[in-house]
Amino acid sequence: MTAATTPLIYVIEDESDLNQMICSTLNSFRYDARSFLTGESALAELSAMEPEICIVDLNLPDMDGMELVRLLEGKEIGVIIVSGRDGLTDRVLGLEFGADDYITKPFEPREMVARVQSLLRRIRKHKSQQHEKPKLARFGNWTFQPESLSLKHKSKPEESLSRAEGDMLLALLKHPFQILSRDQLLGENCVPYDRSIDVRMSRLRKKIESDPQHPELIKTVYGAGYMFTSEVRWES
Repeated sequence: MTAATTPLIYVIEDESDLNQMICSTLNSFRYDARSFLTGESALAELSAMEPEICIVDLNLPDMDGMELVRLLEGKEIGVIIVSGRDGLTDRVLGLEFGADDYITKPFEPREMVARVQSLLRRIRKHKSQQHEKPKLARFGNWTFQPESLSLKHKSKPEESLSRAEGDMLLALLKHPFQILSRDQLLGENCVPYDRSIDVRMSRLRKKIESDPQHPELIKTVYGAGYMFTSEVRWES
């Protein structure tokens, strides 16, 4: 990596020893990791310079880490939650608020590096696609703009998808009337437990289905995966 392409990463963790360990490890792999002990200090810096990834502890001294994750949703920033909370509820909430990954304490430093590398590949792949010829997908009364992750309905307010939701919808739209497995939909967006795709699929259905409990656009094919059941028209 050259200095010009060194990924900028904000480590927002109030345990100073852990914060330094994460930053030192990432810096040893030639990332530009910067330390923040509070949510507010990170938000202040974000207004001047946005990183590619934020690593966020849930137990911050000045704000709930979940609130910080929520504030980051909609930005072109990858989010990895770091927490001692290992309950399913916290993991699901983190994903629902837009986090890309969730790692519980304690963890091996090299595992954090692997998570960062995987997420960074996804982020850069998404950004490279933005430089391609812009396309708009139309299906039913909906339009989806992959570049801006915006979802519009002719009679509803515009929705903003998280990157993970947008990637999943894009995969479905590119393969209408085909069964896509859970692994195909997760791709590099895989997190350490299978529940992630269920959470994101539930969020996506709430946004595009008339009745999310009885979906018509995204059908579950039990034992196989999911299938998008509408014609899709792509426009430049």
